[in-house]
Amino acid sequence: MFFQRTKPQIKTFKQRIDGLPAGGFHVHAEPSGGVRVSRGECAAVVKEAPDNTVDLGKAGILVGGEIAELVSAGYQMFLMTRSGKRMPALAEHLHGLHDFTEDLREALGLDSLYNQGLGTTSARHLYDRVDDRDDAGEKEPWRAVKADGVYEK
Repeated sequence: MFFQRTKPQIKTFKQRIDGLPAGGFHVHAEPSGGVRVSRGECAAVVKEAPDNTVDLGKAGILVGGEIAELVSAGYQMFLMTRSGKRMPALAEHLHGLHDFTEDLREALGLDSLYNQGLGTTSARHLYDRVDDRDDAGEKEPWRAVKADGVYEK
């Protein structure tokens, strides 16, 4: 027929990563098996998913060679590394992180979600009024608590 619909080209993981430097991103191999993508002070780890698509890790700000993720403390946003370094997140950090994430998702050919398009999203929520909220393992509220904070059985 006259009108013919073209098939969408599905890029491989390698093709997507190879196209990132054209968008102003720097690409470095990670020892964990992924690829660190950075631009300016922002970075994220990108890994290949089992179905040959992209698994985009949480983006953050580079602090001493580590990626500091955004953490909400209820009253303020912080940048926290895995080693425990913590610093307050400034407006410049949030704007830069949002722009970086949106540009990276577009360059990788990923969908941009509505709630992420509104602004930056936090990796964790550590409110001062909620103790041990993000720690592993659920505590059972019906168990009595000893004075040292250990649950009785």
